[in-house]
Amino acid sequence: MKFQRLLELAALSLIASRHYAMADAEDAAGDDAAAAADDAAAADDAAAAVDDGYFNQYNFDDGMMWTNYAILPKKCIVYNDVDVIVYQIFEDGYKQCANDPIGTYYTSVPQFMEAYQAQLQDDSRFAGDDYVAPDNSEYIECTAKEVNGRQYYIQLGCTDGTSQSLSVNIYSDETCETRSDVDGYDDANIDVSDVQVPFKSCRGCVFWTDVTDDVVDDGYFENHKYDSPLCATVWNYGAVCDGKCQKMGLSVDREGWNGSDKVLLSILSIFGIAMVATIYQKRKLMSNKDALLEEAAMSAAGLQKSHVIGIMALVVLVIIIFASIRMKNTTWVLLLFVDFILFAYLMKLTVDSGVKTCGVGGDDSDDDSDDDDDDDDD
Repeated sequence: MKFQRLLELAALSLIASRHYAMADAEDAAGDDAAAAADDAAAADDAAAAVDDGYFNQYNFDDGMMWTNYAILPKKCIVYNDVDVIVYQIFEDGYKQCANDPIGTYYTSVPQFMEAYQAQLQDDSRFAGDDYVAPDNSEYIECTAKEVNGRQYYIQLGCTDGTSQSLSVNIYSDETCETRSDVDGYDDANIDVSDVQVPFKSCRGCVFWTDVTDDVVDDGYFENHKYDSPLCATVWNYGAVCDGKCQKMGLSVDREGWNGSDKVLLSILSIFGIAMVATIYQKRKLMSNKDALLEEAAMSAAGLQKSHVIGIMALVVLVIIIFASIRMKNTTWVLLLFVDFILFAYLMKLTVDSGVKTCGVGGDDSDDDSDDDDDDDDD
């Protein structure tokens, strides 16, 4: 009996152990499933947080339909000791910034460049391409750099001497606020040609690419009208560029004289010099009576010969100055005006001399006829 009882207890123990093992396995499986679900939920939350962060940082829920707008970066200036980019926003983007802007604004170079890089990434994503940020984009943030055992900090900012490009500036503090000048310049010798802003180049706030309805969802076209990392960022973080700011932002960079300009400039100059030489020769052949009449006409106008010479010399000097500072339109206008005045005066002298010649010839013929008549009478 005792042996039978022991067998029963052993069997019950085996059954109980199997039951508990199965229960533990089910609990473990449940825990694993719960953990997996938690991980998936955490991943979704992280993705949502990234999306929300991207939207809040670059897109903003401001209700602006950016597809109707365009932006025109004007120049980079140092305003209130901060390197800023001045830009204009245009409401009718399809006019390519040809109409009046809704305003002129500025924002810091790092803020603008971060938004511009995000715009390029967004454009590539919608175009189906992989965007690779330039290596030098790291200088958008304040970055420590050791040179000859000395600690410096560098960050992207405006180029010294021009308002149409960006350079890496040198600072002495970790916040990149105190500039460190070397021979009056604070630009580092780092090539950042791959990190530049297309100044004076109009671009629409929203980038569109050809896509078919079967590769995008139903709300793609409607939602994309509001998607503009660049314009949304500078609109929300920018400040109004007042009169002082706009004066500092006036461009002094002018296009130089190209080969064709120099050829035309030489032709017009030689033409003017040739007319001056011809006028001088014709005036030497003028009779005293015509010279006195011309001087009397100038005196009636309150001018003397020395005044005329002085005015012409002054005009030539002004033309040379405008040409040297590359004010091409003003130079062309003045040079053409001078050539026109010289040409008109030369034509006057030519016509007058031709009339006098004809008149003298006619008088001689009449005199000869009279003499012949007298001879016949005799």
